[in-house]
Amino acid sequence: MSRPSLVRLPARTSFAATGRRSLQTKQRALPAAYYRGGTSRAVFFKDEDLPRDREDWAPIFRGVIGSPDPYGRQLDGLGGGISSLSKVCVVGPSTHRDADVDYTFVSLGIKNTDVDYSSNCGNMISAVGPFAVDSQLFPLAQRNAHSASVRIHNTNTGKIIHASFPVIDGEAAASGDFAIDGVAGTAARVQLDFINPAGSATGKLLPTGNATDTIDGIPATCIDAANPCVFVRAGDLGVDGNLTPDEIAAHPDLLLRLDSIRRQAGVKMGLASTPDAIPGSVPKICLVAAPVASDSRDMEHKQTSTEIDLLARALSVGQPHKAVPITVALALAAAARVPGSTVADLVSGKNPIDDAGITIGHASGNLLVGASFDADGALASATVFRTARRLFEGRIFWKNDQVCSTN
Repeated sequence: MSRPSLVRLPARTSFAATGRRSLQTKQRALPAAYYRGGTSRAVFFKDEDLPRDREDWAPIFRGVIGSPDPYGRQLDGLGGGISSLSKVCVVGPSTHRDADVDYTFVSLGIKNTDVDYSSNCGNMISAVGPFAVDSQLFPLAQRNAHSASVRIHNTNTGKIIHASFPVIDGEAAASGDFAIDGVAGTAARVQLDFINPAGSATGKLLPTGNATDTIDGIPATCIDAANPCVFVRAGDLGVDGNLTPDEIAAHPDLLLRLDSIRRQAGVKMGLASTPDAIPGSVPKICLVAAPVASDSRDMEHKQTSTEIDLLARALSVGQPHKAVPITVALALAAAARVPGSTVADLVSGKNPIDDAGITIGHASGNLLVGASFDADGALASATVFRTARRLFEGRIFWKNDQVCSTN
């Protein structure tokens, strides 16, 4: 009897104990950097280092962030299991005559495969200018320059943002004496001026034409400034405006109710034709409330009227946000100036804490944001101050596992 021939598998193929076969391939790598921007973090790529076809970006981004992760921790990547840490930014030469660089923001799902280009991230914008300087995408006019002002074209919305910050020896400064709530310590201040931010996705400050609409029986203001947003009063939903993110998540039906309102508002704003087609990232939705009085008996862990003008508790991709997305804060500042809005009704007739704008109390502290309107009543600009820092740069690795059955 002839001896059966031995079948040799390719060296890159192995069998797992589960009876499934995985193709072992060398990890892939690209130049990248990792930055904190405001209260978020993101992986940064230069546009020139990515594939020309944007359809090829998604598996790279999922691989480096660690999504999808059924455990919700993104341990196999650089995500952190929450929406503010599941982000990618792509920066390259500008395609806009009024900008120095293009910036594309990408939000990634944590437990799912979503790769979403539909929104902007105000926190991460604070790191775009520093990245552009550090990576020499934006050459400084003078080698001994002490500051930089980078004009950023956000490709997600088509809007322009000016970022101004100090530089040291040709690099964006990290150290400074400016602090933001939600981030430990102090750092160099980054000023962000959002130019003509109204109508980022819909072309209108008030996409429905109304200061307030009724959705699910609840008054809601639909506004588009930096990002489309929906603002509902906490009291109209029967909850406290000072809720913590954990309390929001633990509420038996609040998240589901807010997402239903958000999706219906998105349809009213023209972002999609059906609620199911509304993306997870826009419109943003936020609970608003008046702060408790400074002489209230229930002041423990409360933000009071001596500290803030308005309470805000925002959601981001279905999760309670640990602070407040900057684009939501900018929209809040705009909504506060729109008579009849759910926001204006809470702050009208009161002297602001700071004449420079509205002081928002979020889940991690306070944030001052300003909005200016021109003589015709149009939103001309909005300004906010953040900090940012380069955490690492080098090569980032990801793997594209292919798993197939042996059957």
